[in-house]
Amino acid sequence: MLDYRFINRLDSACHGAHLVTWPGSTLLTQAPLNSSPLLAEMVAQAARGEVADTRFGCSPFARITLIPRPLWQDALNDGLAEALRPLCKKPLSEALILDCSLEQSNGTLTKALRELFNLDWQLDDLGLHQVKAVRPRLRQLALYALPEQRPTLETLVRQQQAIAHGMIAARRLADLPSEQCTPQYVVDEARRLCIDIPVLRCEVLDENAIVEQGLGLLHAVGKGSARPPRLLAIHYDGGGDGPVRCYVGKGVTFDTGGLWLKEGAGMYTMKYDMCGAANVLGLMLSIAELALPVRAMGVLALAENAIGPDAKQPRSDARAWTGLTLDIKNTHAEGRLVLSDAIAWASQRHPQARYIIDMATLTGAVVKALGYDLSGLMTQNETLRAALTQAGMKSGDEVWSLPLDSRLKKQTESAIADLCNTPGNNAAISASAAWLLQHFCPPEIPWAHLDVSGTALWREGGKSVASGRPIPLLIQHLLDDIGEI
Repeated sequence: MLDYRFINRLDSACHGAHLVTWPGSTLLTQAPLNSSPLLAEMVAQAARGEVADTRFGCSPFARITLIPRPLWQDALNDGLAEALRPLCKKPLSEALILDCSLEQSNGTLTKALRELFNLDWQLDDLGLHQVKAVRPRLRQLALYALPEQRPTLETLVRQQQAIAHGMIAARRLADLPSEQCTPQYVVDEARRLCIDIPVLRCEVLDENAIVEQGLGLLHAVGKGSARPPRLLAIHYDGGGDGPVRCYVGKGVTFDTGGLWLKEGAGMYTMKYDMCGAANVLGLMLSIAELALPVRAMGVLALAENAIGPDAKQPRSDARAWTGLTLDIKNTHAEGRLVLSDAIAWASQRHPQARYIIDMATLTGAVVKALGYDLSGLMTQNETLRAALTQAGMKSGDEVWSLPLDSRLKKQTESAIADLCNTPGNNAAISASAAWLLQHFCPPEIPWAHLDVSGTALWREGGKSVASGRPIPLLIQHLLDDIGEI
């Protein structure tokens, strides 16, 4: 666990720590730094735009790093977080002193603080491979700020720590091997995490209840697996009588493609096809930790898209919870099926919902369009679009809008059913999925779809691991929304 404290001057507890600051900081005028020739050389180097770093001749500190001033203010390109990541992932010291005194650096600090708190979870923690040497972990964070800056900083740190805790819960779940992280395991883990939090309550539909309640699309995706589907609802009651905020996540715990079988290389990251659901769980935990005065519901649509005697077949027909029939042209387009039923179910539970936002690793097409830094946003509600876009910029967890209008109608038409799950021409794959989903949310409820295929994973050193996005975006959106009421 990474603890933190606030300081306005260096003290004896800072000895042996890793000091990270910027040239020109008032911190550099404090003893024992103000008379160091080495430090003067480092200041000159950082002033030239280079990261200046030393592990030698820096007593009483274990390490000193000077990061150029522009990187502290480069929120768009994550300059500060990118500079900190390699330094702090394998630290020399368990203590870090971070200079937070630079004006107009809140955007970069937001990301940097989340990055640091997220270091509490690393792949080694899975315990699945031998670790030959015990590596130091960051345990203590000292945040340097001027006295007048502290109130704002305290709020920022508290929020980012709570957000990171939710992200870690989501990342830990998503990083598990898929043979362990089954639909039922997700349910059990959610119950375990929520049991000691009075404001959170879990509600579960097993396979029989899914069939009985008519969630035919969710059942169609999961019925081929020996690990049956589940629908998990997490209810949060933070007080107040306002409308419920609803979040829905795709939880395909492994996606083979079904009978439309993926090629081998395409399955490499498919255990992460449940990141949307994992992030809904993490989001609800963050909301609870922040004790936000709202009511919210998170819905996790959990299934394994596997091959078996009962697996859905291409061009089979399934009936949604709403009664609409779907022509399943491609069993690989399964995420939109589980989301459709989950969105409709959520809207029935809370017909006066303030909004429904779904999130999913839905299409590779959004990665080709937007890359790995931006999530795709699709909605017909302009107020919700503007609010999510603004929250993305404030949180550093940004979105980019893609079109969603009736021009996409032909992409979901079917000759034998009310709708089809994917266009036969492979055109507008991301937007057509969203067009399908909007049929399952009543028009009176504002709805938005987040395709996080590119952002739900961190890619580092040739490895793909869960990122916990878009939890920062959605917490910021919720904080902004509360402020507007």
